[in-house]
Amino acid sequence: MTQFKGPGIFLAQFCQDEAPYNSLADICQWVASLGYKAVQIPTWDKRLFDLEKAYSSDVYCDEIKGIVKSAGLEISELSTHLQGQLVAVHPAYNAQFDGFADASVKNNPQARTEWAIEQVKMAAKVSQKLGLTAHATFSGALLWQTVYPWPQRPAGLVEEGFAELAKRWLPILDAFEDAGVDACFELHPGEDLHDGVTFERFLDATNHHSRANILYDPSHFVLQQLDYLAFIDIYHERIKAFHVKDAEFRANGRSGVYGGYQDWQNRPGRFRSLGDGQIDFKQIFSKLTQYGYQGWAVLEWECCLKHPEDGAREGAPFIASHLIRTPEHAFDDFASSGKDDALNRQILGL
Repeated sequence: MTQFKGPGIFLAQFCQDEAPYNSLADICQWVASLGYKAVQIPTWDKRLFDLEKAYSSDVYCDEIKGIVKSAGLEISELSTHLQGQLVAVHPAYNAQFDGFADASVKNNPQARTEWAIEQVKMAAKVSQKLGLTAHATFSGALLWQTVYPWPQRPAGLVEEGFAELAKRWLPILDAFEDAGVDACFELHPGEDLHDGVTFERFLDATNHHSRANILYDPSHFVLQQLDYLAFIDIYHERIKAFHVKDAEFRANGRSGVYGGYQDWQNRPGRFRSLGDGQIDFKQIFSKLTQYGYQGWAVLEWECCLKHPEDGAREGAPFIASHLIRTPEHAFDDFASSGKDDALNRQILGL
């Protein structure tokens, strides 16, 4: 067994225009003061990080590493969640997702897709420059509007959708292979990769590409009513990143998994600050430790009730308290009789 690392924190939800949330140096000092050991950096927010500059300038990459290190931190991963989303967008969502795109490609879906693909490819190379081994992203979606089978999906529609998604992602995954970095998809409602079955469909469509991996976030599985512990048993070999995020599902007689178009406070399924939801993190950390997970445990704070500063302050000690220091020796070694081949054969009656 190996001990994985933490606590880390995803910076995206904390970025603001005022200090200490508007520059990488200041926000790193802030999270370090709370006890975090690493930061997951969003690559779309130029207040913190300039992806294009990092791609073209080794000096800038060294500056970024220096800023993070000076705060006593490491970089856990870079994130291209927003750019990954734009790799595949159904026309029904063009207007809503255009807000994620660079101004130069807004209102131009084909150019937007090409831009997004290049962005994620750049992130693979920049991750390599920064000495990282994993990367966080979304898959995008061509099929999400058909997630409920009414009207009935035509035969072959799902297969065609995943074939096209794989066609767009294979060059990106090859770029991650060249960089020696795992692309970790956060399995998330709204993405075509949102549970185990859809991830398996994607693996089949990409010939089980070795760089197609998982960012494990149990909160999304609670909202889908999926067994988040059994998921680790099934897919642990592909779990290369981990968002520590809590959630709850409070069944009621008025709305269910789909939420009734209600806001986050009134939906049956909602995200919560760590420790305020229903997720059994002791079992999650135990299973990931058992299976030898070697990445970071990274807080992704999202809560419809609690202030973000309180969620961040509480998150570091929560994660730290769940990290398991693995033993150097088995607990029953005191009773070991050593290895004796002759004795083993005698015990077996041989």
